[in-house]
Amino acid sequence: MEFLLTRTVTIIQLALLLLALSFILHRRLRRRPITTPASLPPGPRPLPLIGNFLNIGTLPHQSCAMLARKYGPIMTIHLGAVTTVVISSASAAQEMFKQHDAALAGRYVYEAINLKNGNEGSVITAQPGPRWRSLRRLQNTMFFTSSRLEAMRGVRAGCVDTLMRRITAASGGGTQPVNVSKLLFLTMFDHIGRIALSRDVLLDSDWDQIGGAFLYHASQIMELMGKPNSADYVPSLRRLDPQGIKKRMEFHIGSLLKLVSSFVMERIAEGVRDDKEKDFLDMLLEFAHQQVDEDTKLSPTAININIVETLIAGTDSSAGTMEWAMAELMHKPSTLKKVQEELRRNIHPGEKIEEKHVVELPYLNAVIKEALRMHPPVPFLIPHKSTKACTVMGYHIPQDTQILVNSWGIGRQEKLWNDPDDFQPERFIKDGGIDYKGNHFHFIPFGSGRRICPGIPLVQRMLPLVLGTMLYKFDWVLPNNGIKAEDMDMRERLGTTLRKAVQLSAIPVPYKAEEAIGVAGDQ
Repeated sequence: MEFLLTRTVTIIQLALLLLALSFILHRRLRRRPITTPASLPPGPRPLPLIGNFLNIGTLPHQSCAMLARKYGPIMTIHLGAVTTVVISSASAAQEMFKQHDAALAGRYVYEAINLKNGNEGSVITAQPGPRWRSLRRLQNTMFFTSSRLEAMRGVRAGCVDTLMRRITAASGGGTQPVNVSKLLFLTMFDHIGRIALSRDVLLDSDWDQIGGAFLYHASQIMELMGKPNSADYVPSLRRLDPQGIKKRMEFHIGSLLKLVSSFVMERIAEGVRDDKEKDFLDMLLEFAHQQVDEDTKLSPTAININIVETLIAGTDSSAGTMEWAMAELMHKPSTLKKVQEELRRNIHPGEKIEEKHVVELPYLNAVIKEALRMHPPVPFLIPHKSTKACTVMGYHIPQDTQILVNSWGIGRQEKLWNDPDDFQPERFIKDGGIDYKGNHFHFIPFGSGRRICPGIPLVQRMLPLVLGTMLYKFDWVLPNNGIKAEDMDMRERLGTTLRKAVQLSAIPVPYKAEEAIGVAGDQ
């Protein structure tokens, strides 16, 4: 509730600021009419300067899904001075990614992350070009390959073991509620730190202070990225930075880059490591050493930025998906019981869940898919930008237009999904061929086309392992505060990713497999 109130106040302050500027501009223009090119997709009429901010509110993915019912699967909204086209249907997304992928593969970069160094080394914010293609090729053909991920199986298992210890310690052996959201965030931060740097930046005793600094600066960056920023929508405000968001962002990113730089310098001093031990940093260093072309060469700063980006991008989205899955299961106890029965039927007492078991757990995988359908990590995906003009579904898209794909809205369409607001993993059992690799345009939580999330192979391995172990090892019950499962607060908040407005708190009661077998045998 506190987050929603704070965000609402921020939105109101932003709207008031833009309204004040709007009044000044309105007087200067002396009632000059606002015109929208007829060839643009339809959309709600914008107000002077502030555009359609009042139409979209604090949960724009929900508001745009409602507006799409009136204006259609492709519509135009104006966010201040930024013309934005919103894609709101599977057919429109398919045309975008199949026929206009190259033209719409640019990135619209918000002011908070528009760094002085031009985001050198960033894969997410880079515009299409030789350097971006080289980094994507590095990710796709060297790091996120089956052989490389297989070699990191032990890392993932170690992170899960650490999570189990944290849950047991935080719950006092199953008597106290734990902050599920925080524990999942720490687990994913730990995981990305290990695969990127081969260091447990949170637990390594030699790096206590650095680990705390890592976590602090990363969490501040995520919070600032989720704040509405007037400088994004009024170009004349960019130098002023009236909310101080960019100044604070540069401080936290700069601090994190310094920390990462210490790891990089240490690794360079160590020299080349055995191929089986190589992590993402090793590959970046090797890649940088091999490049001779100036267009693809990576500087030390670029390497640091890439590592920071990997840490942030890989943490919040995965943690949020698992929190939503846990929340939806506890909100619907019959479904929670069903997935736990599958786990405890297939995993022998005393045995750990391993990645080899995941293929034998279709309902667990369906739970994850359903959580991604209802709560995609980035509900608008990462903003695209048209690098050249094109025509989508008969409408003209000018060059440099921001493109938002409402994957949340597509996942809630009644024409595509029966009872779309109800958590039903069974829908993915009936149609087990649906995946989230960008080929089924009614289910694109990680995007599609050339800008699709490269980490999908890692998500496929890590999420079932973490979630399955939590559900197998513990029986999860709500705290004794009188709230029933059906009365749980399931509201959303939109920051860097889509998270629960109220973090999930629950009591993990250790599951004793031997006792459960004995009880079943007595019946």
